[in-house]
Amino acid sequence: MSSGNILESQTLIKPAFSEKEATELVERVFGLKVSAIRSLPSYDDQNFHIHISRSEGTADCADEYVLKITNCEDSQNPELIEVQTQIMMFLNVEGFPSATPHLTKDGNIMSLESLGTGSVTKKYMVRLLTYLPGMTVATISTNPHILYEIGKLAARLDKTLTEKFHHPSIKSLHRGKFIWNLANVPLLEQYIHTLGQNSYREVVEQIIQQFKDKIVPKLRNFRACINHGDLNDHNILLDSNTASPENPQYRLSGILDFNDMSYGYYVFELAITIMYMMIESKDPLSVGGHVLAGFESIVPLTTEERDALFLLVSGRFSQSLVIASYTSLLYPENKEYLMITAKTGWKHLLRMFEVGQEAVEKIWFETAKAYMNNEPV
Repeated sequence: MSSGNILESQTLIKPAFSEKEATELVERVFGLKVSAIRSLPSYDDQNFHIHISRSEGTADCADEYVLKITNCEDSQNPELIEVQTQIMMFLNVEGFPSATPHLTKDGNIMSLESLGTGSVTKKYMVRLLTYLPGMTVATISTNPHILYEIGKLAARLDKTLTEKFHHPSIKSLHRGKFIWNLANVPLLEQYIHTLGQNSYREVVEQIIQQFKDKIVPKLRNFRACINHGDLNDHNILLDSNTASPENPQYRLSGILDFNDMSYGYYVFELAITIMYMMIESKDPLSVGGHVLAGFESIVPLTTEERDALFLLVSGRFSQSLVIASYTSLLYPENKEYLMITAKTGWKHLLRMFEVGQEAVEKIWFETAKAYMNNEPV
C-alpha cells in the first residue's frame, strides 16, 4: 500500500507498463539485460520480478530484482521515496533483511520516467531493488514462535530507525493526513458510505467514535517513533531451515514494502502487526498475546499504550476494510488483490467486538505474561 492521497483524487492511475516496456526500461536506465520478467501483485504501484542475464561488466550485480514503478501521484514526492529507500539501505547494513537498490547508469538510486504520449504522458519514479526470496507469512500456518519473532522484529525495526537513522529528508515522514497513519482513523468518515447500510458500517462508526473519544486525546502520551506501517502477512518473508516438511522451522528472511512509512508511535506498529497477523490465523484472538510478548521483549508498553491496544487494532481493521472497499470501486480490475483482507477481516473484527475488549485483552495480556514468567504458551 502507499498513496495516502488515493482517497482524495480519482485521477490517480496505477502504472500500466507492459512487460516489453518494463524490460526496455531496465536495459535503458539500469544497463542490465533482462532474461525473464513477470508481473507481481501490488496495491497502487506496479512491480515486476526481473531475472538478469550475465554479461561483461555485470559481475557485481544480483541475478534477480524487483522493478518497482511508483504511482504517478506518489512519484511527485521524490524526497519521501528517497528517504524510504535510504532507510532500506540503512536497515540492510544494520542486519535487517531488507532489499537494496541497484543504481542507475547515472549512479542514482531512482529515476523519473515517462509513459504515454502527448497530453496524457505521466511520470513515474522507478527503482530496481534486490529480490528477496522466501515465502510470505500468509502462505504458512503460523505458530507462537514465529508470531513472537514477528513482534520482536517490529519493535527492533522501529527502535533502530528512531534511535540511529538520520537523513536530511527524514522530515518527509511527517505525513499529516496520510490515510494509512493509524492516527487518522477519524478520516474514514469520508469513505464509510461505500460500505452501505449494514452491521459492518455500524461497527466501524462505533470504532471511529471511540477512537475520537479515547485515543486522539491520548496520542501525546504515546512514545513517538518511525513506523514501517505495513508489516502485514504479505510483507514479511520466511525461509525454512529444516529439511523436514512435516515440522518446518521458519526464520524471518525478508521485510518488504516501505511505502507506508511515517512518524507514529511504537504502539501503532504493534497494533498494525497484530491486526495483520490475525488475518490468516485459525485462532485469531490468541495472536495478539504472542506478538505483544515479542514486541515487549524489546519495547515494553506503558499502561496507557496497553489500554489503547484493543481500539488501535480495531482501528487498523477499519482502515484496511473501508479503504479496500472504496479503492475497489476506483479500480474494479484490481478488486481481488485489494479485498484480500476483507475475506476474513470482517469476521475477525466482528468477533473481537462480540467477545469484548476486556476478554480479548485478558487473552493477550495473560499470554504475554506467560512469556515473561517462562511458562508454556
